[in-house]
Order: sequence, then structure tokens, then C-alpha cells
Amino acid sequence: MRLPKRRTRWGAGRKIGRAMPVGLAAGLAACAVLGTFAVACAETVVVNDKVMVRDSSIARPSGGMRMEEVEHKFGEPTKRHPTVGKPPITRWDYPQFSVFFEGDRVIHAVVVGAQPARS
Repeated sequence: MRLPKRRTRWGAGRKIGRAMPVGLAAGLAACAVLGTFAVACAETVVVNDKVMVRDSSIARPSGGMRMEEVEHKFGEPTKRHPTVGKPPITRWDYPQFSVFFEGDRVIHAVVVGAQPARS
């Protein structure tokens, strides 16, 4: 009596199985890089209590920087707001932007703009 042949995952199916995670990882890496460039050239601006996004030309802290690094690179803030909430959120104001910290790390920097000219 003959035993049925065992099917194995050799051949083309196996190659596709290996290539899929590599291709997926490469695609995700490409999206991350392109996303970084898109974010790097935009700024969040608050004008008359309205939030807008426009092209960036103002140097400001990046996400993840520590308070000490921000103060060393950008100097003493013009105003330090008290820490509020849980997790603790702190805001420092500079002449051109405000920096928001969670704990001692930057989570966002917002550029404070002037009223745009109306056409």
C-alpha cells in the first residue's frame, strides 16, 4: 500500500512567502521617509485662535528633544507656563513659537504667526 505524498512548501510559493515581508518592510520604510520629508517642510501656525499649516522657514525644536536641549539650542523662553494634567504637559513660549512638553520631552512646536493679508 502506498502512502499519500506529503505536500511541502518548496518552490515558487516559498519564494513569494519570503519576498512578501521584505517587500512590505521596504514599502513601509519608503512611506516613513516620504512622510518625514512632508512633515519637515510644514509648520503649524496659530492665527487669531485658528490653526493653519504652511511652508516652514522657522527653526524650532523637533519632537523628542529634552527640555535641557531646547534651552541650550534656543535659549531661555520668554514665558514658562505651569505644568498641568496627567501626563504632565508644559508649555514654553518663545518669540516665534511655543513648545509643548510631555514630561521633559518635546511633543510639538507651534509657530505663532501674524494675521495673514487678505486679498
